[in-house]
Amino acid sequence: MNKINKVLCAACTLAMANVGLAQADSSNFAGPYVGLQALGLGAEFAGTGTSSAGTSAAETDKVQVGAVAATFGVEAGYTIPLGSSFALDIGAQYLSGEGKITATNSTVSTSAGNVTFGFDDHVTGYIAPTLILSDTSSIYFKLGVSQADIFVSGDITTPENLEGTMYSIGTRTVLDSGIFIRTEAGVTDYQGISARGKGEGTVGTTLIDTGTSYSADPTIVHGTVSLGFRF
Repeated sequence: MNKINKVLCAACTLAMANVGLAQADSSNFAGPYVGLQALGLGAEFAGTGTSSAGTSAAETDKVQVGAVAATFGVEAGYTIPLGSSFALDIGAQYLSGEGKITATNSTVSTSAGNVTFGFDDHVTGYIAPTLILSDTSSIYFKLGVSQADIFVSGDITTPENLEGTMYSIGTRTVLDSGIFIRTEAGVTDYQGISARGKGEGTVGTTLIDTGTSYSADPTIVHGTVSLGFRF
């Protein structure tokens, strides 16, 4: 995460170094907006599983690091001017994208069932300090609080929904008509999740004893292109 923060700070510094070359007007960005997003979503869902016998389960990530899945999102917010060269963006976005991990236990006599647990439907509330580069273009750093739904299959408990922090950097170009184009890249770091066997399945087929546990640390990376309208 420190590397990400350094990259974001460097990008903002470069933008500030060039802002004097343009005649900026933050009023062109002010007001409410809505947008539709097309994005590539990548997920790191590294997990572990341990049976009551002390042996590890075998996990299979549905979405590997570096792999992407095309999906969509929507956003809405309000931009507040802070002088001629700065603005503050306050909004929320919804991203649809699933990450999933499947675990197959190697000790059939102890825990015969296979399990899957994953996450989907990412909702983020954010603030985005924005540097106005010209009457039509800006660059911003976004910080948000995210939540995602958890789903499971198999004889295991369901963890609470995920919560995490989203960091991103992007650019926004606003046309005279109010139509804008936004490009963005970011990462969402969710807190670790865990589940245990419930011991309620059928012995020899779906039963997972209560001594078997699973845990994972999910991270989402995204790259988006948004098309929207400023009112």
